[in-house]
Amino acid sequence: MNQPDGDAPAIEGRSITCGYDGRDVLHALDLTVRHGAFVGVLGPNGSGKSTLLRALTGVLPLKTGHVALLGLSVRRGHRREIARRVGVVPQTSAAPFEFTAREIVAMGRTPHISRLHGESDHDRLAIESAMARTDTGDLGDRLISELSGGEAQRLIIARALAQEPELLLLDEPTAFLDLNHQIDVFELLRRLNRDEGLTVVCVSHDLNLASVYCDRLLLLDEGRIAADGPPSEVVTAQRIREVYGAEVLVDQETPSGRPRVTLLGGRN
Repeated sequence: MNQPDGDAPAIEGRSITCGYDGRDVLHALDLTVRHGAFVGVLGPNGSGKSTLLRALTGVLPLKTGHVALLGLSVRRGHRREIARRVGVVPQTSAAPFEFTAREIVAMGRTPHISRLHGESDHDRLAIESAMARTDTGDLGDRLISELSGGEAQRLIIARALAQEPELLLLDEPTAFLDLNHQIDVFELLRRLNRDEGLTVVCVSHDLNLASVYCDRLLLLDEGRIAADGPPSEVVTAQRIREVYGAEVLVDQETPSGRPRVTLLGGRN
């Protein structure tokens, strides 16, 4: 069995090819993410964004290629170790039973807790910290069925943070949130990235939020990488026209220093 490599990148994917029902969605895709990066994954519907996250986490088997997270191959029996060190926020995550909000977040500690022991003081602190950072501390005793979509989504993010991960993979974490909470989530991710060194890879449909908060953008088009680099190089009017088929105005001279996209209407 391969041992984790301390000098390995946070994510290393080589020749990733996979898909569904015999149809390839990703085509020989190569991806390397360094430790401490904040990467946004963009692209139109069907471009392979969610498929890429499923391939990286081993949920979707590869047809060809190799993926390693934190030096651990997702194919070689490192599931428990990866579960301790990698947090995942899926696009949807319905609870099968009537758990309370705190019980949902506590599930993030499962890979760390021995079957013979209950929660330790450290476990409880990790749960409380995750709920405080996602503004869900006041939801603790409420049932998941009683929460709004936005509240439930913040809980799922808290569950991932309760793992105390080194790498966080998120699939549309702001999909059900209002504008204030969308900004709150990205502010939280940036703070975790900059202050705690957490490596973050986030799928997003929002070009502007991704441009403002992410240091690197990966633009997918039909299962291939159309662009990869800083926001100023990836988010251009020509690139968006080519990939999305949309006419936009891109302002590079903004207060944040990051590109801002305005939809002009009409399709190319």
